[in-house]
Order: sequence, then structure tokens, then C-alpha cells
Amino acid sequence: MTGQTTAPPPASAEAAPSEEEPTGRLARLARLQALQIIIVLAVIVVVFAILKPSSFLTVFNIRGIVQNTAILAVLGVGMTFVIVTGGIDLSVGSVLVFSGVVADKAMAAIGSGQGWSSALIGALVAIGCGFGWGLINGFLVARAKVPPLIVTLGTLGMALGLAEVITGGVDLRNVPTVMVNSVGFGNIVGEIPWLAVIAAVIVLLGIVLLHRTRFGLHTYAIGSNPEAGRRAGVNVPRHLVMIYALSGLLAGFAGWLDLAFFQSTTIGGQTATNLSVIAGVVIGGTSLFGGYGSILGSVIGVFIPATLQNGFVIIGIQPFWQQVVVGAVLIAAVYVDQQRRAAALRGGKTTMSSWLTHLTTSRQATPARE
Repeated sequence: MTGQTTAPPPASAEAAPSEEEPTGRLARLARLQALQIIIVLAVIVVVFAILKPSSFLTVFNIRGIVQNTAILAVLGVGMTFVIVTGGIDLSVGSVLVFSGVVADKAMAAIGSGQGWSSALIGALVAIGCGFGWGLINGFLVARAKVPPLIVTLGTLGMALGLAEVITGGVDLRNVPTVMVNSVGFGNIVGEIPWLAVIAAVIVLLGIVLLHRTRFGLHTYAIGSNPEAGRRAGVNVPRHLVMIYALSGLLAGFAGWLDLAFFQSTTIGGQTATNLSVIAGVVIGGTSLFGGYGSILGSVIGVFIPATLQNGFVIIGIQPFWQQVVVGAVLIAAVYVDQQRRAAALRGGKTTMSSWLTHLTTSRQATPARE
């Protein structure tokens, strides 16, 4: 016995990959997907700009796209939280309509229905209505264990049906003039609309909440592995109720913004809103399988359906084709996401992104020679 020990030879990177490698790979894929979304949006803008340069790339039209996207972005923030947990909320469009209807009734009942006092009370009523529907969704999903698809499909019909019962199917137009002139069409400076600024504030708050707080960390944990989150001390049912309540609250607030922009309750104009929001969030990189996504990606993603709709109108194509294109892109986005996840789990790369991922990692993979 010499008392000496022989150290085992270091394992190669290929033989024993680090536990941090899958996380790093997912992070690189997230950055790559964000780049791809921006490229797709840029291509859409370029195509419409070439087809109608005098109409599409104007300050007035770009401002209109931004205003339309602002409402979708507010809905997209709440939808991102829901989808990150592995759920879905099909009811956001109907909750938006219902909240707008009740807020309109409340504003009309207060004095002459004009002035900031009526507008602010309408905002509180709309937010309260949305929050209530969100609590119903969250309770049924988290406590009653009903699948989110079924719950939100049911509340979609219930909210829209109650809105039609209240109004008799006729749009209401009791919107304070000050609310329309400031929130709906007013500019904070130059051609920057107040609607976009309000949506930007909501987006920034959503980014901080999802990416910089314990609440966001628990949201990702539930989406990745609910049982692991439960064993780590996360109250999963309570957190899910809070997530769906947040989505409903933002849908209610979006209903108030919708009133300010369209000056009516738009009962029949929100049939494709949930599809546009879900498609934008998924296109923006949030996985329908849960545990993966970002608010910024969702905001970029919701610009795609809004830009397509605007461009189709300008070049004279029926806007119904927008639903066809968005549906096809949604299917493609889910397929690509599924392939990425499978590749990450087996330690490989997808065919579409392999060469771009190689470019981002080649410098780190080359060892320095002594």
C-alpha cells in the first residue's frame, strides 16, 4: 500500500453533460425564437409596404396598428401567465365584452354619464367584472379540477350570453366623451397614443411580475412540474386561482379600453379575439405545454395578427383570411415548439435552428490551447 490515490480521468463533455446544459440550451432556443418572431414580423411589414407603400407605411396607419395591438397586448399579458402554467383561457374575448357592457351601464347610470368620475367608476366596474370571471375560472380549474379548456369554453359562452341578455344584442354607446378623446384617441406626445402608453405600462408590470418576483417563479414552477412545485412548498391551487383572476382582471380592463377606442361595446366584434391573443402568445414563444415563455415575446407575437388584419384590409383582401393565416401560423408555432422541446430533452437540436444555435455556441465550445 503506498497510500496514494489515483484520481479518475475527467469525463468528456459529451460523456457527462452538465446539469446546466439543458437550461442553457433552452435559453439559447428562447433567444433564437424571439429573433425568428421579429424576422417574421419584419417580413410581413416589408411585404405590405411593397404592395401598398403609400398606404401602409404612413404615420396614421402605423398609429392605428399600435392602438389595435395595445388592447391585444393587455390581454396577452394575462394569457401568458395562464399558458406558462400549462392552462388556457378561451373566455378573454367574452369577458372583455361583458365587462364593457356592465361598465357602460354603470357609467350611464351615474349622473349624465360624462366626466372623469363616470369614466373612472366604469374602469373599476369593468376590472371588477373581469376579476370575478377570472375567480370563477380559477376556482373551477384549481379546486373543482375541471380541465381549463372546458371551464373557459363554458365561461366564454356564459359571459357573452349574459352580455347579450343585458343589452338585447344591441351595442351600447354610453361612453364619456372625455374618455374617448383622451384614452381612446388622445396622444401623450406627438403621435404616441395614450392607449399604447397604458398598454406599455401593463406590459412592463407584467414583465416584472413574471420574471423578477417569487410569484413569477412559482408560475414557471407550476408549468414545468406541478407536483415538484407542490413539494417545494407552492400552494398550487391558490396560485392557479390567482393566475386566472389576473387574466380575468386584465380582460376586464381591456374591455374598458375597448369602450374608449371603439365608443361602443362591440358585442359582435370579439369573436376572434381569443384566437388572436392565444396565437400571438404562442407565436411569441410561450409553450402551450407550460413552463416556458415571456411577456416581451407575447407582445411581439400579438403584433403579427394585428398587422395581418390591417394589411389585408389595405390591399383589398377580405379580412376573414386573417383568421385562416393566423390559425395556420398557430399550428406551425405549436409544431415547432413541440420539436424544440423534444430536441432539448434528448440533448439535440431541431433542424430549423441547428445552424443558428451552432453559431451562438461555437465560440464557447472551442477550447483554448495552451
